[in-house]
Amino acid sequence: ASATILKVEVDSVRLFPSVICLAFLLLAPFAATAQQPAHHWAIVLHGGAGVIERASMKPETEAAYRKALSEALAAGAAVLDRGGSSLDAIETIIRRFEDDPLFNAGKGAVFTAEGRNELDAAIMDGATLEAGAVSGVTRTKHPISLARAVMEKSPHVMLEGPGADAFAAKEGLEMVPSSYFFTERRWQSLVRELKKEGLPIPPRPAGAPPAPATPVAQIDAPDAHKFGTVGVVALDKAGNIAAGTSTGGLTAKQWGRVGDSPIIGAGTYASNKSCAVSGTGTGEYFIRLGVAREVCNLVQFKGMPLQKAADEVIHGELTALHGDGGVIAITPDGQMAWSFNTSGMYRARQAEGGKPVVAVYDDEP
Repeated sequence: ASATILKVEVDSVRLFPSVICLAFLLLAPFAATAQQPAHHWAIVLHGGAGVIERASMKPETEAAYRKALSEALAAGAAVLDRGGSSLDAIETIIRRFEDDPLFNAGKGAVFTAEGRNELDAAIMDGATLEAGAVSGVTRTKHPISLARAVMEKSPHVMLEGPGADAFAAKEGLEMVPSSYFFTERRWQSLVRELKKEGLPIPPRPAGAPPAPATPVAQIDAPDAHKFGTVGVVALDKAGNIAAGTSTGGLTAKQWGRVGDSPIIGAGTYASNKSCAVSGTGTGEYFIRLGVAREVCNLVQFKGMPLQKAADEVIHGELTALHGDGGVIAITPDGQMAWSFNTSGMYRARQAEGGKPVVAVYDDEP
């Protein structure tokens, strides 16, 4: 009997570590969940900044923009609400903007002085600091999706021109003829700008519809899209933030000019250690100041609240340099901000459980 008791005790000692290991394996997922509580999602978006004033905005035009912003916000919120990533929400919203002729991105892109639509985009993952960007795209329907493909499926950060379009085709992204991006009102904006600058007017693009008998009516002020860019920053339930930006550039731009939107740290930046930022403004100033990263630096290294950091860069540094435009931003703890020194910026935001906010003019909260 003593031998039997001794054997049971020895076997129990031998078995004890295995029981502990099994218990640990069974309980580990619950422990991990306890250590990583779900976050509340949040999202901020913009549709460009510029001379956007009530006096020059037709009621039906304002209503159209507010509707487009509201619907884009709802689409992104739906992605985040069902547990989608911040990157997924950003791509979803910007693809909508790229399909909407109201905005200077994708289908609504402005023309260069040569009569071309050249598209730029960038996206950045705050969790990994991975980023993708494209510039001078002419045949990829959704440049933001191409930027994400560059980030996730290539060893590079930035591709430009025909090479970027070739990569898009290789990855199976939707390709379109360059005439797809043609819109009459953007073409007529180009003609007006070239006449004002005394520059030659290029031939009407091949594949474009015939010129109308009378000029199309301007639906917004001439400078409403001076800084035409769309962008999104988002926080998902996993606590990760990201940023994305897409643009058609400047009307009548020359010499292959590239703005800040596809430049990481200038018009687009995201890091879980600080914040995510998308900008819209005179790209040359945003590049010189590194606006997006500058906002994040103030948050990370000076401990500034997000709104104060955004205001410091836009109303302080950018204004002092005589630059103009604005930013949207978000932090991993859910702070949301926008700041701009123009008369308006198409913008919207929402946090989980909160009401959506849509605004256009500088006197709106």
